[in-house]
Amino acid sequence: MKILDGKELAGFIKERQAYEVRVLKAEKKKPKLLIIRDSENPVIEKYVNLKIRYGEDIGVIVEEKLANSDDEICEIIEAANKNPEIHGIILQLPIKNKEKTDEITNLIAPEKDVDGLFGSGNYDSATATAVNWLLAGYDINLKDKKIAIVGRGKLVGAPLFKMWTNSGFNVELFHRGSDLTKLTEYDILVTATGSPDLILSEYVKPGAVVVDAGTASEKGILKGDVDGSVRKRKDLAAITPKLGGVGPLTVTCLFDHVIRAAKNS
Repeated sequence: MKILDGKELAGFIKERQAYEVRVLKAEKKKPKLLIIRDSENPVIEKYVNLKIRYGEDIGVIVEEKLANSDDEICEIIEAANKNPEIHGIILQLPIKNKEKTDEITNLIAPEKDVDGLFGSGNYDSATATAVNWLLAGYDINLKDKKIAIVGRGKLVGAPLFKMWTNSGFNVELFHRGSDLTKLTEYDILVTATGSPDLILSEYVKPGAVVVDAGTASEKGILKGDVDGSVRKRKDLAAITPKLGGVGPLTVTCLFDHVIRAAKNS
């Protein structure tokens, strides 16, 4: 069984990015990313800190701002849109007022939407792209396979479904309330609901490829969608590790977008 280790793949890309940033700085361009959040949730802080450290490693400036209200988030975004020194803007999701997520994220200028939230902007979804990179990096062929995506979120499920449907793959979208026993019919399973232990062993067919892109905090512990019983199986073709699967490549993809934005500025 293959372990789909995103950290290993990210390491190769990181070397190339560090070189590209050095070239940009020689041209007097300093790539900069702004991260906005309105929560001190430990999961959110973890991912923000990962991005800050990654930026330091490759030479990209990363600025973090903690907003106290929806209005303050909007003000920060509008100012950053006008600032030529900022090449990428990330609103770290989820925000407290989830109902205003679309309204607020739509304020981000498309050329600075390095998370790829819009789909119609300059960049594809970073997390969806990371899933693609991960599977391609381990020679997982999607052609002629039955693919299931569990979760319809803006960051992963919805854009990945669109991406793979446009590529002509046989893919079906499930949500938390779907009949998950039907997942046994699928060769490749990607789950991204943020519901800990949602995917039980009985839902996964022998020989399947399982990608866990879900993240949640349960009693201060980071957990994915896949139950531990699935990871004990020896008859799967491949599975992401408990930590370090899609996440590292998502961060890598974000910074690829920031570097591209800086090149185009």
